[in-house]
Amino acid sequence: MKVSVARLSAIAGIALVASAHVGSPDTYFEGAAGPYPVRVIVRTPGVVPGLAQITVRLLAPRAVRRVLVLPVYWDPKTAAPPPPDVAARVPGDSMLYSAALWLMLGGSYSVQVRVEGEQGSGAVLVPVMAVATKRLVLDRPLGAVLLAFGGLLVVGALTLIGAAVKESVLEPGAVPDRRRTLHARIAMTIGAVVLALTLLGGRAWWNAVDAAYRTGLYQPLHATATVRPAGGAGGRVLRLAIDDTSWTGPKRQWTPLVPDHGHLMHLFLVRDATLAAFAHLHPLPLDSTTFETSLPPLDPGRYRAYADIVHESGFAETLVATIDLDERVGTWRPTDADDAWMKENGKREPGNVVGLADGSTMIWDKSPAPILVDHAAPLHFVVTDPSGRPARLEPYMGMAGHAMITRDDGAVFVHLHPAGTVSLAALETFALRQPGDTVRGLLGARLTALEKGTTAPVEHGMKPLLAPRTISFPYAFPKPGRYRIWVQVKRSGRILTGVFDADVRPVR
Repeated sequence: MKVSVARLSAIAGIALVASAHVGSPDTYFEGAAGPYPVRVIVRTPGVVPGLAQITVRLLAPRAVRRVLVLPVYWDPKTAAPPPPDVAARVPGDSMLYSAALWLMLGGSYSVQVRVEGEQGSGAVLVPVMAVATKRLVLDRPLGAVLLAFGGLLVVGALTLIGAAVKESVLEPGAVPDRRRTLHARIAMTIGAVVLALTLLGGRAWWNAVDAAYRTGLYQPLHATATVRPAGGAGGRVLRLAIDDTSWTGPKRQWTPLVPDHGHLMHLFLVRDATLAAFAHLHPLPLDSTTFETSLPPLDPGRYRAYADIVHESGFAETLVATIDLDERVGTWRPTDADDAWMKENGKREPGNVVGLADGSTMIWDKSPAPILVDHAAPLHFVVTDPSGRPARLEPYMGMAGHAMITRDDGAVFVHLHPAGTVSLAALETFALRQPGDTVRGLLGARLTALEKGTTAPVEHGMKPLLAPRTISFPYAFPKPGRYRIWVQVKRSGRILTGVFDADVRPVR
């Protein structure tokens, strides 16, 4: 009986991970709009078309005249965007502005935030993914009220039809005869049949629209992870294949992939259930559907695989798969210099101070206050060297650090940067996009040249590596539960990983 329960639990866990809409449902960004440091939060509606809520917080006291926001769809073939909206200042908070903007099409947008003040004007682009992830349900009380009003309209329409046939041509005060009364009843019966057919047709149309919307709910590209032997000494290769028909079919619906931080794919492996092992890898493409990377010596067991990719349209998504490792790898030669992995030996003591592999220490600088859902999370980390002095960090793939967060059941996974949840590649695709970029691959080639350093860098407003010992990640946890946080930094050419746990509580 216990074995059956365990198997059912494992199957349920796999189904949850495989079907989870991982990633952050909202967009968090910290950067600079010219001389104005800002934090931008875009709360997407979960339906398309839908109304997105945008808040812009000034992170330094500045004299500001107004804040403008404008969503721009990725496709240059679409109509010109409308004029920007003026964000309203939130009463009681002189540093906070808000606006509501319609996202009319599914796909990727760039929300342009412009700040105008005494220090001039500055703008920044914030990539936003507009996808339908839920279906709005009509509340039963409201449905009952609408049904009652609809019934009154039907009764009123039939009454008007009967009165028009029976009395409309009579002189005032004249009494309709039996013939007119009969004709009125026949007309009302025909009207009732017509109205019934109209209502049935409308219901069928509505059900068809609802079914089409249901099938259009966003699901990440399907992917499959497998392992194969590689050479001698017990080495093995992990292969991730994108086998979704919308990617592999002749009528391809997606734009090509573009490099993000120098890699077409960022692959994360997380030990299922225990979360005791973690790997951050960068597979190389064999073709447009298959990626391979050398597998580190992880312990046998079931692992969740999360693969971050960015399309030329600026659309960033996370693919999800599971894989079973039945034996430990003998030798490991990293596929890429940015690859790293770690596992916990024995029981890890919870807390906000952890030792790193080189003897340095990472401290989670947080208050004792509980972490609440949809509230700014205190993700501030400090690194000290073995002597206790501030450690000097190096950029890791162009960033001060990277944070990966997952809920213990795998329903949430997000890859964070000091600039927030946005992808650098997605931001650069909008910064580099030109009106003539209507042919697939042109923008991707330009972005690849930028990654290789053969073209001039673009201004994107992301925070540079200014504080070598302190790293912050703007984020708010979307669901309550237990979370594991991996924070990766680079010091003396070595990638170091700190591991923390967070208990996120619902708002009461």
